Amino acid sequence: MRPFPRGGLAAAALCTALLATSCGSPASTAAGQEGGPIKVGVVYSASGPLATYGEQYWQGFQAGLDYATDGTMEIDGRPIEVTEMDDAGDPATAVSAARELVGDGHTILAGSTSSGVAVQVAPVAKQNKVLFVSGAAATDAITGINDYTFRSGRQTYQDILTAATFMDDPEGAKVTVFAQQNAFGQDNVDAVTAVLEEQGATVDSVLAPPDSTDLTPFAQQAKQADPDLLFVAWAGETASAMWKALDQQGVLDSTDVVTGLDIKASYPVFGQSKGKIDFLSHYFDGAAGTEVEEAMRTRVEEAGGTVDLFTPDGFTAAQLVVRAASAGDGVDERIAALEGWTFDGVKGELTVRAEDHALLQPMYQARLTGSGEDARPELVATVPAADVEPPVSG
Repeated sequence: MRPFPRGGLAAAALCTALLATSCGSPASTAAGQEGGPIKVGVVYSASGPLATYGEQYWQGFQAGLDYATDGTMEIDGRPIEVTEMDDAGDPATAVSAARELVGDGHTILAGSTSSGVAVQVAPVAKQNKVLFVSGAAATDAITGINDYTFRSGRQTYQDILTAATFMDDPEGAKVTVFAQQNAFGQDNVDAVTAVLEEQGATVDSVLAPPDSTDLTPFAQQAKQADPDLLFVAWAGETASAMWKALDQQGVLDSTDVVTGLDIKASYPVFGQSKGKIDFLSHYFDGAAGTEVEEAMRTRVEEAGGTVDLFTPDGFTAAQLVVRAASAGDGVDERIAALEGWTFDGVKGELTVRAEDHALLQPMYQARLTGSGEDARPELVATVPAADVEPPVSG
């Protein structure tokens, strides 16, 4: 597979033509016309605090297009033309990019690494009647937000239902959510409250500003809360400082801690603390053991990339894009092709729930083994999709 070009993205568009098309060519304006290219716009975090996640998504997306088109980068003889734009994690930049892409004839949008970005791009898709396949953004608000929006990753509710599998009996337990004060963090607070209070637990939260580098005061608050279970929901570059603060304040020794397993680079961060933490997992390399996972890994590595936490989100997005575009140029046809679709994905059998476009999928329990640079995740259990199915939204 020929890797897509990278570099010099900033906030500007990089037009990537699969096959022989070029930016601004007459063919590139023919999207939606018989025989013209199928124009797909990808808006994601190529820079900014979630750039590492964005890169994983982008590598997976390229691999997924190659896989879903059997290496042709065509659908029914029509080339797929992809334009990528960097939102740097900023919703306003993402909305501007999405509108620019739509104005240039892109009828399918994909991307959104950040939850705050995804909830702003989804209305753009509805206003312009184009398809939007959200990426790694976990916010529950994307599910059921409108008829034009789908998702290629898991959502927060699925994380929380997986976390609940670590508790023998939530009745009477005190749970504290330790998270960032942003859309992702608040989503986790809301989901933990909805899931565990229904089962008899009491839920409170400690929220830190996303740009805070001194996390000791917040770790002290978590210690003072004295919960039976601390659920940690954290994303981005401050994760190392956050775990260090929790460990230094004795939080990891005083309560049960559950968190989502992050990217490979985070594994050494846990150090001696890893045995004190239970990990729920959306995905880690090797977790699924499926043929599609192996196909993804082969393509990503051949292109010089590395499979990680959000690589499947990009891969799945490409599968959804190809499925939708194969149904025709009409957005209603594309929506109908995706609603209720069950297919073989990286994680196994996936289903796009027709009612609200939730992506039903298995989740994982994991543990870390080894230490330092040798730390590796090990599968403890696969949680069936039916056990972590979120309630219908909307």
